[in-house]
Amino acid sequence: MSESVNYQPTCDLKALKARAKMYAQLRQFFAERDVLEVETPVLSQAGVTDVHLASVQAQRHVQGKKLTHYLQTSPEFAMKRLLASGSGAIYQICKVFRDDEHGRKHNSEFTMLEWYRPEFSLKDLMLEVTDLLNVVLVERFGEVRPSIYSYKHAFMDRLDLNPLQATLKELKDACRRVGLNLDLGDDRLGYIDLLFSHMVEPSLGFDTPVFLTDFPPEMASLAKTRIDEDGELVAARFELYIEGLELANAYDELIDADVLRGRFEADNAERKKLGLHVMPIDEYLLAALPNMPECSGIALGIDRLLMVVTNQMKLEKVVSFTADVS
Repeated sequence: MSESVNYQPTCDLKALKARAKMYAQLRQFFAERDVLEVETPVLSQAGVTDVHLASVQAQRHVQGKKLTHYLQTSPEFAMKRLLASGSGAIYQICKVFRDDEHGRKHNSEFTMLEWYRPEFSLKDLMLEVTDLLNVVLVERFGEVRPSIYSYKHAFMDRLDLNPLQATLKELKDACRRVGLNLDLGDDRLGYIDLLFSHMVEPSLGFDTPVFLTDFPPEMASLAKTRIDEDGELVAARFELYIEGLELANAYDELIDADVLRGRFEADNAERKKLGLHVMPIDEYLLAALPNMPECSGIALGIDRLLMVVTNQMKLEKVVSFTADVS
């Protein structure tokens, strides 16, 4: 039986070497900028409340007591506790987990680069991301100069519809017009995301990398909100796209613990409504926020970046073993 099992990795040796080279480049990049590499626990007693993320649960004993803990979907909460304790600028390369995600550009276990820059604006962070891209992508693209494009204008240019103002009926009509006939009930944000993922996202970042900015305020997550140039409320965040692939997600970090608690509680109320597991709220994070410096932070998918570096279309070609064979 064991002789018929394919034990070999899903990627080749060239991809393994490309990954090792990238890690060395990243560590040198941050060392030159005095950004401290840190390590935080993979397991936590609290997890993310985001309705669209599913945490992997694990049972373990702590001081003899059996507890349900969660594998991190991001090292964000723990890293913010370090920031609040005076760490200064920090980064981490680590494994993260999201349950039941598998496909051409997904795997339930993947590698993330996350870093935080006290006193950086989102524009400062964009400049640093550009510098990083020009280190790791130079052999494929030469120098890159990312463009900046707002979520609203990307949506309007492709669908002639302002996602910040569109009614539920207008969104449903737009879905039908482009052949997306899923029934999402009264989930307005669900229809926005459906239209974006099918009609906007696949076209982003082909001429040059794109920083997509100013998301709908309902998508703020752990970011601040602000008023845009048209007087509309938006989330102060950006995502990086290259060749239709989302690579990174950045926030002007929210440091108001009361506002964040309210978002967590609203998420859990929605989870309960949808029959999803209600997640424990991270009280350590909320206690840390009043001491956290103003900063911008970003999470970047290493595996997806490696797909771009090596010009691969499938994530399995850049990881040693995917979840179905590990």
